[in-house]
Amino acid sequence: MRRIVQGQRVRRARRGVTLTEVVVAATLLAVAIVPVLRALTVAQAMGTVIERKTQSLVLAQGTLDEIRARAFHHYDGSFRKDSGSLVGAYLCNVTDDQHPTLRLVTVSVGFDLNSDGRLTHDEVDVTLVTYVARR
Repeated sequence: MRRIVQGQRVRRARRGVTLTEVVVAATLLAVAIVPVLRALTVAQAMGTVIERKTQSLVLAQGTLDEIRARAFHHYDGSFRKDSGSLVGAYLCNVTDDQHPTLRLVTVSVGFDLNSDGRLTHDEVDVTLVTYVARR
């Protein structure tokens, strides 16, 4: 600490923060935090959407694999399914044109957002289309 001597009076140099400096610093921090919080909220929401679509893709691929395996021994049966339950609240729709030698199979998977037990077009996250041949 530096002391300045003037006559018999000793003055100390003031160190510290004024109230104005504290208010300005707090305002700057508050202004900077708002965009950061918005960005984190958007990132979290996008992460949820990406996670849901990834899970839907995995489930759709698994459903197609099951259909291919079933077609090997039971080609004549229908593969059609409406709002079939998968894991958790995920549902799937399967369409099948039932062609005698080469079937067009479409699998749509999505998350049941309104919990009504039906997979609607606005809830579909992934749609996979393939052909399944008679062996």
